[in-house]
Amino acid sequence: MADATAPTRTATRRRVVFGLVLFTVTTLLFWVPWAGLFAPGARWPAPVVAAGAALFAAGYLAFPFLLVRALGRRHSDRAARVALPLLGLTWIAFAWTLVTHLLRIVLAVAGVENPLRARLIAVLLAVVVLALAAHGAREAMRVPRVRRADVVLPRLGKAFDGFTVAVLADTHYGPIDRTRWSRELVRAVNGLGADVVVHVGDLADGTVAQRRGQVAPLAEVRAAGRFYVSGNHEYLSNAQAWLEHMADLGWTALHNEHRVLERDGARLVFAGVDDVTAAHSGEEGHGADLGAALAGLRPDDPVVLLAHQPGGIGEAVAAGVDLQLSGHTHGGQIWPFHLLVRLQQPVLSGLSRHGARTLLWTSRGAGFWGPPFRVFAPSEISLLTLRPA
Repeated sequence: MADATAPTRTATRRRVVFGLVLFTVTTLLFWVPWAGLFAPGARWPAPVVAAGAALFAAGYLAFPFLLVRALGRRHSDRAARVALPLLGLTWIAFAWTLVTHLLRIVLAVAGVENPLRARLIAVLLAVVVLALAAHGAREAMRVPRVRRADVVLPRLGKAFDGFTVAVLADTHYGPIDRTRWSRELVRAVNGLGADVVVHVGDLADGTVAQRRGQVAPLAEVRAAGRFYVSGNHEYLSNAQAWLEHMADLGWTALHNEHRVLERDGARLVFAGVDDVTAAHSGEEGHGADLGAALAGLRPDDPVVLLAHQPGGIGEAVAAGVDLQLSGHTHGGQIWPFHLLVRLQQPVLSGLSRHGARTLLWTSRGAGFWGPPFRVFAPSEISLLTLRPA
C-alpha cells in the first residue's frame, strides 16, 4: 500500500532545504561585506558602527521575505523592484570584499597598521561597490551596443553572400517597466537593416498579460524574416502563450520546426527548437526535438539553428548544423558570476567552433535577469554577416 504521507514529507523536506539555502546565502551576502566595512581593527566611532549595523540588519531581515514574494508563487513586482536590486548590490559587495582581502594582506606585509589599514580597505571597498553599482545599473538600462561579426559558412550559396542576421536574446521584460527601452531597442535594430532578425529566447519574466506592453514594440521590427524560439524563462510563465503572442506580433515562432529562404536558386534554412527545460515544464507538446526541426531538409542545405542555451551544441554538431545561435549566459552579467556560468555552459559569448563544421554564436543578451546590473558583461545586439567559403 502506498504511503499517503510521502508527498507531504517530500514537500516539507524541500521547504526545509530551501530555507537553509536561503538563510546561508543571505548570511554570506550580508556578513562578508559587513566584516569588510566594519572590521574590529578599523575602530570606527560607535555612532558609525550603530548606523551601519542598523542598515545591514534591516536589509538582512527584509531580504529573504522580499525575495520569496518576488520569485515565489506571488510573483510580486513590487517586492521584486526592491529585492532584486538589493541582491545585485550585495553580490557586488560580497565579491569585492573577497578581492580586497588580497590588498589587506599586501598592506599588512608593507607594515601599514590598524586602524589605518582597516579603514583604507573599508573606504576603498565602499567606493568600488558604489561605483560598480552605478556603472552596472547604467549598463543594464542602456540600449545595447551593436556587436558585429563575419561568419563563414562553407555550404552557404553565393547568392546569400553578405546576408545579415540581427540576434536578440534575453530581453527579460520584467518587474521594471522598460517599455521605452523596448521602443529604443527596436529603433536600433531597424537601423541595422538586417535581412533577418531572430530572438533566441528568454523574452520575458511573467505572463503575456503582465508584460504585453513592454513586448509590444517588437511588432515594429522590420526584416524579411523574424524568427523566435522559447527560452527557459518562458517555461516559468506559459511558453505556449508566448509563442502565440509573438505570432500575433508578426514573428515566426519556430516550435521544433524550420523555414527555408530562397535566393537565386540557393537555399538557407532557419530552424528552431524548444528550450531544453521544456520537456520537464509540464506544457503539453513541448520539448526540444532537433530531429523534428530538421525533418525534410536536403542533405546540402545550410542550417542556422536557434537554440536558447549553448549547452546543446553537441546535438547540433551531430546533426550537421552549420551555425547555432544562442543566448542564456548573459556573459556572466555581474562579475565574477561568469565563473559559475562556465561550469554549466561551454562558452560565455562570441563565436566558437565545435566539431568539423558547426559554429556557435553566443549572445550576451540585450537585457538582464534579476538584479538590474551588468558589470563587465555589456549587453549587445549581435549583427552577423554570413559569408560563403
